[in-house]
Amino acid sequence: MSMVEIIVLGVALAMDAFAVTISNAFCYRGASRARLFVLPIAFGVFQGLMPLLGFFLGGIIGNIIEAYAGIVTLVILGIIGGNMIKEGVSALRNPEAQRLTVGVILMQSVATSIDAFAVGVSLRAVNVDIALSAAIIALTTCACCFVALALGKRFGNVLGDRAQIVGGVVLVLIGLKAMFF
Repeated sequence: MSMVEIIVLGVALAMDAFAVTISNAFCYRGASRARLFVLPIAFGVFQGLMPLLGFFLGGIIGNIIEAYAGIVTLVILGIIGGNMIKEGVSALRNPEAQRLTVGVILMQSVATSIDAFAVGVSLRAVNVDIALSAAIIALTTCACCFVALALGKRFGNVLGDRAQIVGGVVLVLIGLKAMFF
């Protein structure tokens, strides 16, 4: 695979993390800049690690992960998204700052990078430098998520307290997409 193909692959893999970052940025308006800065880094790290794991463990557990990836993603993002919707409705009734926890960020990082594991399995079949490919995927995801932060902050100000509900719906839709498409 050429460098351009790996970058395009990285952008494609980053789209779920991009959408989740936008949702987080406008849902958790009270989050500190440092906490929001963790999002692109966490998503990038997981998007880079998962192809490595898929590449090296793919022969052993690749089929199991591929078979259940959609279900796992739907469950994780469904729970997080459902909770965001519930908190958003609650915030409309009784406004208070919502917290973007490290646990939420880690769960989202895993959920949005499961497809990268499957990509790592498939990269075994082509002649690629897996370390370089994983690094490019990680950096591409990180860059996309920094753009998403800026967009999320802008849209969050427009949507106000409804932002958390919209963000929760986006996460649930991403989970459904992973399950059925």
